[in-house]
Parts: sequence; C-alpha cells; structure tokens
Amino acid sequence: MTELADRLHGVQERIAAAARAADRDPAEVALVVVTKFQPVELLQELYELGVRDFGESRHPEARDKAAALPDDVVWHFIGQLQTNKARQVAKYADVVHSVDRIELIEALDGRELDVLLQVDLGISEGGSEGPSRGGARPGAIPSLAARVLESEGLRLRGVMTVAPLGMPVVPAFSALRMVSERVRGIDPAATWMSAGMSGDFRAAIAAGATHVRIGSAVTGPRSTGL
Repeated sequence: MTELADRLHGVQERIAAAARAADRDPAEVALVVVTKFQPVELLQELYELGVRDFGESRHPEARDKAAALPDDVVWHFIGQLQTNKARQVAKYADVVHSVDRIELIEALDGRELDVLLQVDLGISEGGSEGPSRGGARPGAIPSLAARVLESEGLRLRGVMTVAPLGMPVVPAFSALRMVSERVRGIDPAATWMSAGMSGDFRAAIAAGATHVRIGSAVTGPRSTGL
C-alpha cells in the first residue's frame, strides 16, 4: 500500500506541475487510473487512497470489477467497443471514451451515459497514414456529435484520442484541440478532452486535456493472471 500510495501521489504531483506549467489550474485535469489486468484488490486499495475514476478496456473484466467496488466509483470504458457489447457495457460504465461510429451510438442510444468521440489522428506530417489507434477521422466527428445530441440519454462530453504511432505528440494533441473546438461549436457543454498517457500526458495537458489516462505509472506492472 505504501508503494502504491507513493506512485499515485507522484503521478498526481506531476500532473499538477504540468498544469501549472501550462498556466492551468491543476483542478481542471482529472486522473483516470487505468486498471486493465490489475486484480480487484489493487483497485480496492486505490479506492482507499481516494481514487474514484477507473479506466477499463475489456468488458468481462470491467463488469466484474464494477460489481466489486462501491457505487461512487466512476467507470470509464476506454477500449474499442464492439457494437454487440455496447448494451452490456452501458449497464455499469459511466463514461465511454471510444465512440467512433453511428452504429455504436445507436446501440448505446436510450442509456444515460456520458460519451466521448474518439478521434483517429493517424496521419504523419508528411501526409501518409500511420497505424490506426482507433477512432473516427476528424472530418466525421461533427456528424457523430450531431447524432449523439439527437439521442435520448447520451450526453456528449467531448473528444478523446490515443497519440498516433510514429507522429510527434505535440502536433497530434494540437490537432485534437482543434477538433475539440469544432465539437464545442456544436455543443458548448462538450468541454472534455481525454488525451495523454504515462509517456505523453504533459503534452496533452499543455494542449488542454481535461482527463489523462495513466496505468502502470500508478499501479505498477500489470498482472497477466486475469
């Protein structure tokens, strides 16, 4: 528990320092602790240390963990979500970060759920495509945003990205900020930017990220026993 607390507080301090360096209030940046492959006992320890935002990306594992922790935990589903699993995930998730197509919006429609539109920024400075990390291309985001706003229960919160492989993170996160501004033009309340992981969260915060997703820097090495 002591080592876990030290790692958690160290990451929180680095996030706060990155926010101050960007002339932002540290309170504007939420830490989502990614706990994929971690045992539920570790999540319970994190809960005792004050963590309430957990990120998961595998449905069965996330479902079981959600059943084991208190109701005030906010569950962020951050992985690619298959349409046929959407209704099951919506039973326990509070936020889905990876909405990237009309079919998924329709599958989630009718649920009370916060959603983020995942943006695929996998284009290098030279114009060539890199490996996709998931998401819809920037030009498709406005139509997805409009469809979310037409839904019965979904709440459009903003945008999310995973920094593209082979592309510098600063221009990637700057591009996400531009997409975020377009989405806010459609819905001024959609102010969230979910971006940045252990290796690049400082650049994400500088670009305006409101949520950073950090795993092993807090939890330690992943367990592969799950």
